[in-house]
Amino acid sequence: MDIKIKRALISVSDKTGVVEFAKELTAMGAVIISTGGTAKTLTHAGLKVTSIDAVTGFPEMMDGRVKTLHPKIHGGLLALRDKPDHAAAMKQHNIEPIDLVCVNLYPFEQTVAKPGCLFEEAIENIDIGGPSMVRSSAKNHLYVTIVTSPAQYPQVLAELKAKNGSTGLELRKHLAREAFELTASYDAAISNYLSAQAGEIFPQRLSVSLRKDQELRYGENPHQKGAFYRLPDAKEVSVGTANLLAGGTPISFNNLMDANAAFELVKEFDEPAAVVVKHMNPCGCAVDTDIMKAYEKAYLGDVVSAFGGIVAINQNINKDLATVIMESYARFGKARGAAGFFAEVIIAPSYDADAVQTIRTLKEWGQRVRLMETGPISRDVVDRGQRDIRCIVGGLLVQERDLVGWQPEKLTYPTKTKPTPQQMEDLRIAWLTAKHVKSNTITLVRDKRLVGVGAGQMNRVESGMIAVKLAGDLAEGAALGSDAFFPFPDNVENAARARIACVIQPGGSKKDDEVVACADKHGIAMVFTGTRHFYH
Repeated sequence: MDIKIKRALISVSDKTGVVEFAKELTAMGAVIISTGGTAKTLTHAGLKVTSIDAVTGFPEMMDGRVKTLHPKIHGGLLALRDKPDHAAAMKQHNIEPIDLVCVNLYPFEQTVAKPGCLFEEAIENIDIGGPSMVRSSAKNHLYVTIVTSPAQYPQVLAELKAKNGSTGLELRKHLAREAFELTASYDAAISNYLSAQAGEIFPQRLSVSLRKDQELRYGENPHQKGAFYRLPDAKEVSVGTANLLAGGTPISFNNLMDANAAFELVKEFDEPAAVVVKHMNPCGCAVDTDIMKAYEKAYLGDVVSAFGGIVAINQNINKDLATVIMESYARFGKARGAAGFFAEVIIAPSYDADAVQTIRTLKEWGQRVRLMETGPISRDVVDRGQRDIRCIVGGLLVQERDLVGWQPEKLTYPTKTKPTPQQMEDLRIAWLTAKHVKSNTITLVRDKRLVGVGAGQMNRVESGMIAVKLAGDLAEGAALGSDAFFPFPDNVENAARARIACVIQPGGSKKDDEVVACADKHGIAMVFTGTRHFYH
């Protein structure tokens, strides 16, 4: 059923394109009703506008808090026009139907995102009349067209022109769905803000407000559909806020998961650092004073697993570094047994223009690689209020993010042998890397380079054996990191056989004394962190 647009109510905070939209409606014969600042904007543009108080018979009052909450507005929106008693009520109370409502809401999210936003300012930017009109119009989409964003103007105008000033039911249904999505998201933002102000980490009802950024080719597997939704108020530098540079194959669900794993690890380091991730686990991680050297060391961590991996860098990528990344196999990997190299994603704070050109043209695979640019990494902007949410069938598990990093002031040294300053550097990297590896986790680091990883095994001994096998001769003198305590001395015995020099682990086992005694027997230095980093 098509509905002719005879009367349109326009009241917008975002005035982008509203004058042009109103002019088109007027040209098609619609009467424009408007409020406050919108009415001034339209009048100034030379449009004839009927003020809201001329419709309601009441002036706008209380600093604009009360203007559209009136039966002559909501009666005109909610009336079922084919229902005799509704039509009789409209006639009795002199209510005229409103066919189109164009409303966007007070900018609550933008307001609270501003540094130094006062609570009172936030409250004043909670829209009441706007969501009420949106909901009324969307509920009665059988008769009313609800427009909630300037992005919808072209679609609506195209339909009006095609249908001689009318809209069809399918469009009205579509706009109504988007309207209810908007009000749900808006209420969620308010709820989350008020919960945060009250210090509520886990409110009784959890509201999550997300905006679809893009549909993906598929989910983890081709038979699963997938999409990426962005947190609208995210401020922390991350994969979620990164820009995808032009070119490359469209990014996938797995690319985003792996890129997040890589970038969150590389963010742990202040000094130049590089990370290579494959299937959510780092196969390479290194730090150095020279980012070129850091990347080389990270790639050499596991040249076989690096094939088809994710490269994360915490520095700008210039042409020289881009060249080294693209030529990784020829420069370093061929002699180490790699079959080849390409990266699915390269993520960094920034790229020089000639670096992007080098990546795109130096090797054939460079045309396909996704390049993500995040902007400068800042430890001063960490979203501590953002929750870590995991899905299980039938519900969600919600927790605080694990933001505990390197805490030298909390370390204890239970063994007779103490780590050297150089070993402490390797222990730091082993510990921070272990935090980002799937449990059970053992990491081996030597000379500031990850040389072995045991990830996701059902027992910690097996993880240790895998890490030692991958490290080979480089296990000798290495630092071992464990994401959780050793329940038995067996991992220490295995470490001693591999001539590992030092160990960092949380401590806290009932058999800590036996574990420490074993380390003392073999002259291994051990450090307790007092913190566990399970990562399931």
